[in-house]
Amino acid sequence: MQVIPVVDLMNGVVVHARKGNRAHYQPILSSLCQGSTVSDIVDALLGLYPFPSLYIADLDAIQQRGHHRPLVGALLDAHPSLEIWIDAGTHSMTDIELWQHERIRPVLGTESIPDINIWHQLSLACANRHILSLDFTFAGYQGPEELLENASLWPQEVIIMSLPQVGSNNGPDIDRLKELRARAPNHQLYAAGGTRHLADLQLLNQLGIKGSLVASALHQGDLDTASLHSLGSL
Repeated sequence: MQVIPVVDLMNGVVVHARKGNRAHYQPILSSLCQGSTVSDIVDALLGLYPFPSLYIADLDAIQQRGHHRPLVGALLDAHPSLEIWIDAGTHSMTDIELWQHERIRPVLGTESIPDINIWHQLSLACANRHILSLDFTFAGYQGPEELLENASLWPQEVIIMSLPQVGSNNGPDIDRLKELRARAPNHQLYAAGGTRHLADLQLLNQLGIKGSLVASALHQGDLDTASLHSLGSL
């Protein structure tokens, strides 16, 4: 079971994401460190556990009001073995080019993809380095219906992004994860939203989920160093 820490970037700082309500996100308060700069938070996360990969949501880029490419570049320079999964609202070839780097993997979120033709163009340009994020809000699935329904269009790694669960302390979106696991038994699925503690991760592992994107449980101390090391046996 793999844990991918989540860093939500907005207006130059790390924010606490809650239920996809981006207009009300505030700078994060973490038990791991004092500040909310990206360097503070990433240093603290890597001090907690030597995570090989990190998921960054560039919320400004997703909302098409700028981006944090220089900050992400500085992180790559500071941590030369770290791989970054970047969700930056990618919807054009210009976006693909902006984020090109040997240790950046583009996350293609369906909420930012207008139609299936754009999906085909972007996935081809990513040369099999991309990760699909199937995005769900309170209104349901956001994105081209063909992409949700046809698992043959998916890359190997797929994030199930349940925004209503994010920061909710309600647990993962188990029913949806079971449904998509049954639909795509040969894909590596990652749960995003709601993971609270080690027991949630153990349940996800039993369901055949490859990993989980986690933020609150790390910053609140509900997943500590010992718990993270214990995941190696799952």
